[in-house]
Formats: sequence, C-alpha cells, structure tokens
Amino acid sequence: MTEHYKTLPEHELLIQKSLIRNLNLWDWVFAVLVFAAAVFVQTLSGVRMDMYETVILWASAGIAVFLGWFFKPVRWFVPLCILLAYAAVGLYGGNIKSAEGFLLRYFLSSQSAIMWQCAFVFFALFAYIAGAVLASVKNVPGNTLLGMGTVFAWVSAVAGFTGLLVRWHESYLLRPDAGHIPVSNLYEVFILFLVITALMYLYYEGKFAVQKLGGFVFSFMAVVVGFVLWYSVSREAHTIQPLIPALQSWWMKIHVPANFIGYGAFCISAMLGIAELVSLRAEEKGGKSWLPPSVLIDEVMYKAIAVGFLFFTIATILGALWAADAWGRYWSWDPKETWAFIVWLNYAIWLHLRLVAGWRGKVLAWWAIIGLFVTAFAFIGVNMFLSGLHSYGTL
Repeated sequence: MTEHYKTLPEHELLIQKSLIRNLNLWDWVFAVLVFAAAVFVQTLSGVRMDMYETVILWASAGIAVFLGWFFKPVRWFVPLCILLAYAAVGLYGGNIKSAEGFLLRYFLSSQSAIMWQCAFVFFALFAYIAGAVLASVKNVPGNTLLGMGTVFAWVSAVAGFTGLLVRWHESYLLRPDAGHIPVSNLYEVFILFLVITALMYLYYEGKFAVQKLGGFVFSFMAVVVGFVLWYSVSREAHTIQPLIPALQSWWMKIHVPANFIGYGAFCISAMLGIAELVSLRAEEKGGKSWLPPSVLIDEVMYKAIAVGFLFFTIATILGALWAADAWGRYWSWDPKETWAFIVWLNYAIWLHLRLVAGWRGKVLAWWAIIGLFVTAFAFIGVNMFLSGLHSYGTL
C-alpha cells in the first residue's frame, strides 16, 4: 500500500497559473462582445422573456465569457456551430419538407450532421491510434496523424453540436406548439454526451499535450456511437417525438446538460485510468512507456473527476429542485435518485482518498475504471432493470 502515499514528482505541465493574470486585451474584447450580444438579445426579445429565461440568458453570457477565457477554442467553436445552424434554418425556410434539398439532406439537417459526427469519431479514433503507434516506433512526441486526430475530433464536436441546434429548430417545424430543446430522450442525450466528451478531452489534450491518450477516449466514444447507430436503426430513436408531460419543464434545460458534463468527465477518467495502468506497467519494468508519464496521466484523471464531480453535484441539486417543483418533495429515494447518490458518493470518496489521504497509483486508476460501470448502471441500467418516477427514460 506504500505506493498510495509516496510523494510523486510534479510534472512541469502541472504548474498552475492564474487565469486572470493571463488575460490580455483580446480576452476583454471578447467579454465585451459577449455581453453586448446579451444586451442585444435582451433588447430584442426581452418583452417575450420571463424571469427564468432572463436569468438563463445572463448566466449563459457569463459562462460563455468564462469558457472563452478558460478554453479559447470555444470562441470559434460556438459561433461556427451557430452559423451552420442558422444556415440550416435559412435552407428550411419554415418548411420541414425542404429537408430533401441537397445541403440539408447530406450535410446540415440534424440527422445528416449527427451521422457526420459519428463518422468523424471513427476517423479520429483511427488517426489517434495510428499516430500513437507511429510515434512510438519512431520515438517522437507527435506526428501528422495525431494532429489529424485532433482535427477530426473537433469536426465531430462541431457536427454534433450543430446537429443538436438544428434538431431544436426541426422540433418546432414538426410541432410548432411542442418544440423543445433536444435533451429529452436517450438518443439526444447520447449525442450531447459525445459532444461534451470530445470537447473535454480536447481541452485536456491541449493543456497537457497528451495526444497519445486520444485513442483511449475515442475508443469508448466509438462504442457509444455504435449504440447510437443501433438505437436509431432498431428503435427509430432519431425521429423527433413530442415532449412527455414529465419533461415539460425549464429545469430540464439546465439539469440534463450539467448531468452530462459529469458523465463525460467520469468516462474520460475511466479511459485515463486504463492509460495510467499501461504507463505504470511500463515504468515498473524499467522501460520507457509510449504513453505520457503516469504522474501526468494521474493528474489529468484527477482534474477530470474533479470537474465531473462538481457538475454532477450541481445536476443533483438541480434535480432535487425539479423534483420539488414537479412532485412536491426534494428526494424520494427513487431508484434513479438512489443510484445518483451512489455515483456521487463513489467519486466523493475517490477525491477524499487522493486529496486528503494522498493516494496515487493503481488503486485509484482501477477505482476510476470501476466507477464507469457504476455510472453506466445509474444512467442506463436503472432505466432497463428498475422502475420508478424516472421510468420515462427506458430503452
């Protein structure tokens, strides 16, 4: 057990820097533009917005500024997705039958964009794996294939987020009185999950220079894509359905995205746990691993779990508030709620052992991997095998 308590050297990429001190003129210009856009929206649509929508607008503006400061590619990612989505809206021209047009049918309709997302997940997986193998053989830190993997990962995220935005518009074209944000069923939330997971991995890849870990993360994402394709073909899950009464709440718009930031982070941590075990095994044998140092992988895994735990906690609190609004009580030990608490407790103990007890190494890596199965059961298994107040999410 001594390996859990020993002091490990700090990697040079782990040195923390103040966010505010690193801001430059363009960062502040970006913030001004975001809030100017929020003022424009408030002025244009304020009379049609209730108090909750106004709060969401300004909270979203603040979050956008923070993300743009924290992860600068967001500055082009979000505008590009919005631009593509508005192009699709223009091509539809208010008529869902316009989906048969060339650009919509093959590129910009929600389903075609999502299929491109799925394809580029596999392209990224191949590029990351091939690039890592080639880099290992030539003993170099990076190569063109790894760079292509990064580009393909970005394309998959752009296609997926654009597809969700267009699907939102399509729901209103199909049912003007029943349009809704596309996070209402397993198909839609899995697409959101793929987008969030890709973006989170790309952030860690850029910050810690860990392109060789892309194959691990995108292997799991490829499994999710396989499920999405099966779910679409066998259950026609890609069709847009009316929103059931239980989900007709503005709470859903903030509870579900927060939940899936947590899920995405936990899944990334599990794949990094596998990578850490591989790296540790090579280091224990006295050889040089083709992966980044285990101490660096361990730190990235910790940061992923910390972010996931934060957002999962927020999502759980939001879920309790939603339950109080819908059912008159904050907590009822429904199977979904019980397993959400188990997931929360699992990662709370993981963080306690690392931060307070100082554990590192194999045990926490294995714990992160097992945590993936706990999280998966809480998300899908409960819906498949247990019944309760959340049974509307069944397969």
